[in-house]
Amino acid sequence: MFFTSLTEWTPGNVMIRILVSLFLGSLIGIDRGAKRRGGGARTDAAVCLGATVVMLTAQYMYLMFPEKTNIARMPAQVISGVGFLGAGSILVSRNQVKGLTSAASVWICACVGLAVGIGFVDGAVIATLVLLAGLHLLPAIEHRIYQYSRYVTLYVEAEDSRTAASLIHKLKKDGCTIDMYNVERLETGSQSFIIWATVCIGKKLKKEEYLQSLLKLPGIVSVDNL
Repeated sequence: MFFTSLTEWTPGNVMIRILVSLFLGSLIGIDRGAKRRGGGARTDAAVCLGATVVMLTAQYMYLMFPEKTNIARMPAQVISGVGFLGAGSILVSRNQVKGLTSAASVWICACVGLAVGIGFVDGAVIATLVLLAGLHLLPAIEHRIYQYSRYVTLYVEAEDSRTAASLIHKLKKDGCTIDMYNVERLETGSQSFIIWATVCIGKKLKKEEYLQSLLKLPGIVSVDNL
């Protein structure tokens, strides 16, 4: 690899590892921040740098006390412990989970920091570049593939709760498979209800046309495919 010499314990190598860690963490964080996602440059840079310091400390302890130190113990605590920080960026709202990618980016920042901290800079740089490429390319690939998916997540506004029973009955009658559904009142004092449903549209049905046909059901105000 290109940076094998960085595994040696020297003041210059320690400084390079710290700076590279700060740069890679900031790079991942800036990418998330530019998309107005959780995390951001400061959070990811701090996580990555902190993990690097932990790895440097573990290596230092191993060099100073080789018979009394397990060099893998401290990094293992980082891998498991940083999860609580990522969990703070996960939000559950109206049956939707948001922030999982941001949480994962925080966790991988810690992994990148540990790799840099021990001198495995090649792996850290490659992992960062692959991550950034994946975050930009995968949404386009997902969009193309999901166009052919028979599964849809319906957000339906209904006039009353009885409409939910009519909707479920129609979906089953038309050969659709219901994976999940939930009914809740739109707001306090309102008679309108929101119906969330994950549905597999029947193979003989055209997805877009079928969703439009649901609007003709009595009591249905709007139908959106999320």
